Parts: sequence; C-alpha cells; structure tokens
Amino acid sequence: MAHLPLTILVRESFIQDELKASSEIKLKVLSTCTSQIAKSVDLIIKAFNQNKKILLCGNGGSAADSQHIATELVIRMSKKNRRALPAIALTTDSSNLTAGGNDIGFENIFARSIEALGQEGDILIAISTSGNSENIVRAIQMAKEKKLVVIGILGNDGGKCLNIVDCAIVVPSSDTQRIQESHITIGHIICGLIERELFS
Repeated sequence: MAHLPLTILVRESFIQDELKASSEIKLKVLSTCTSQIAKSVDLIIKAFNQNKKILLCGNGGSAADSQHIATELVIRMSKKNRRALPAIALTTDSSNLTAGGNDIGFENIFARSIEALGQEGDILIAISTSGNSENIVRAIQMAKEKKLVVIGILGNDGGKCLNIVDCAIVVPSSDTQRIQESHITIGHIICGLIERELFS
C-alpha cells in the first residue's frame, strides 16, 4: 500500500504546534532561569580573567551542544577581531572516547578526561537533559575533586546533578527536544554576554 503524505494543512498545523511548544518552554526559562544564567556568566568571566579554561561534556544532542558552545568561545559568535577564548569539548576525540568506553567503561569517559586536563579554577559545563547520566555525574564528581567550578545546564528537575554543581540552570520541561532547544539558546545567551562584557 502506497504511503499517503500528510496534507498541507496537517503539516502546517504540526509546524505551528511545535513552534508554539518550543516558545512556551523558552518563556518558562525566561521566568525561572535568568539569575542562574547571569551567575554562570559571572563564573566564566572570572575564570577567563584568571587565564583558566572551559571544559564541556554531554551525551547525544548535549554532546553536540558542548561542541557548539566550545566553538562559539574559541572562534567567535558575533564579535569580530576578538581573541580566542579557551574552551574544549570533551566529546570530540573518537579514539579517546572509544578507548575509554572499552577499557574503563562509558560511565568514566568524561571523568578521565577531566582528570587529565582539568586544573583548579577551570570551569566544567556539564550538559544533561535528565541530570541523571552516570558519566555526567562522575564527570562532575571528578571536577569537584580537582577543584573546578561546575555549571550544570540541565532539564527536568535537575536530577542527580542538581545538588552537586555550583550553578544549576534547569529548563523546566520533561520533553527532551524542548529541553535541547532551550539549552542551545541558553548557550548562545551565555556566549553573547561573555563577548559583550569581555570585548566591549
């Protein structure tokens, strides 16, 4: 039996519903997360002013967000002719990740990289839509052991990560895709403020 495509009206209705749903969550972020976003910017600017670096980690879409945010910091977002800012996504080295997953367990891959690269005063940005990913929890624990400052960009109720980070930005939703859409918006806001304040 041939597949029947959705009608234009059904498609348009779906598109409108999705955009409205995304907007509604972002408005909730506006009402619940602005002070924590501002706090995270303060922490990051302080670290950069002390010649520290940013490490980022996450799984799946949150891994992509880690890479995206790191790139905005190293290359630039919108401020031309500025110096590069030191940021490393711990999600990009396939040899390191696969060796770690094979030899020490997937739950330890980010913690191991933090053990190797993290220095006191650095920032870890840990991104998790659930707040419960074991490799993110262990990454935070290692970061705290090495005296890094930890910012959690989280979803749901913040999960296990909520009470072990220094600054928790929690998107108030249980819908993973809505959380991810808000996470990258939050990342852009953070990077935009950093550029404005460091390079104005």
